[in-house]
Amino acid sequence: MQTELITLDQKRKVTLTAYIQEVKGEFLYISKRPAILILPGGGYQYCSGREADPVAMPYLKAGYQVFILRYSVKEDAVWPNPLDDYEQAMELIRSNDDKWHLYKDKVAVIGFSAGGHLAACAATMAKNKPDAAILGYAVTKGEMIHQCEPTAPDVVSAVSFDTSPCFLFATRTDQVVPITNTIEFTQALVKYDISFESHIYAYGPHGFSTGDPSVQYKDTSICSRAPHWVEDSIQWLKDMFGDFGENSMAKPACKKHVTSDYDDVLSVECTFGYLRHYKNAEKVMTPFIAWLEEHKEEVARHIGPATYERTCKYGIEGLYQLADSRTFLEVLSNTKLSQEDVDRIDSALQAIPNVRK
Repeated sequence: MQTELITLDQKRKVTLTAYIQEVKGEFLYISKRPAILILPGGGYQYCSGREADPVAMPYLKAGYQVFILRYSVKEDAVWPNPLDDYEQAMELIRSNDDKWHLYKDKVAVIGFSAGGHLAACAATMAKNKPDAAILGYAVTKGEMIHQCEPTAPDVVSAVSFDTSPCFLFATRTDQVVPITNTIEFTQALVKYDISFESHIYAYGPHGFSTGDPSVQYKDTSICSRAPHWVEDSIQWLKDMFGDFGENSMAKPACKKHVTSDYDDVLSVECTFGYLRHYKNAEKVMTPFIAWLEEHKEEVARHIGPATYERTCKYGIEGLYQLADSRTFLEVLSNTKLSQEDVDRIDSALQAIPNVRK
């Protein structure tokens, strides 16, 4: 493994530490690796050592190229300096994909506390967004981050359909960064259909890093399950990036969005409610809607007793209420349409660009 220390801004003492693992040779079937950029916490007053190298080690073990950004702090933390530091670091990492043997479309960011705020900013408002973000007891609400750095932005309101997939962890009893920071950010992710995984542990202090005794303060009381976030986040990254294969990465299990409503083109994998309200899909959907009107009770019966009961009571609107959140494919699977018919509908949908306003 090679270690490199790069100065990004000498005046502001911004540095990027690179831990680059070998490929090929003894690692016969690995030609590139995913990467992760670590943003330690410290209230924008310093970059915590407890959330730097100790965090790097598990991801190195998991096969990642690992980078640690020590960004602008104290009087240099005036916005957007920290985000500019991140942008410069991410640009450098991706532009050196060959030199550092990494997949430039599989670079995650992980941040803690104020570093979690910076990671969340990267996931929501950066030009060079990460491909996934891990947020540890992160500050996301404006009124909270302003206690650390008055010029730093609120992040919850910045969530959009362009936000990176996120993994979040925190403890219910965090007295420094209230759990509402994690909850409200998660609610925003739900609103925009962003893939995420969230772990809120029963109790534990703020700033518990990996949760290992080697990084804890004396007599710290922490939930025994809290350290599990490390392995859980690694497994989640496999869901988002895929696992190591032979000179490639396997197909990911999860997409950026939970549904296909945000894909570039329409398909039967979009939700039924989205398609039936999408004006440009009228030529495909109108004939099916007419057919569904005629066979609503039959389809509702196939979907389930609750749907059938609601349809009998409220008619087609009752069916829509329970079908709109399902994929169109699931709705079609509860009809007597042949696979050829389903394929024909899907082909017609895929010819329609999905332009979201």
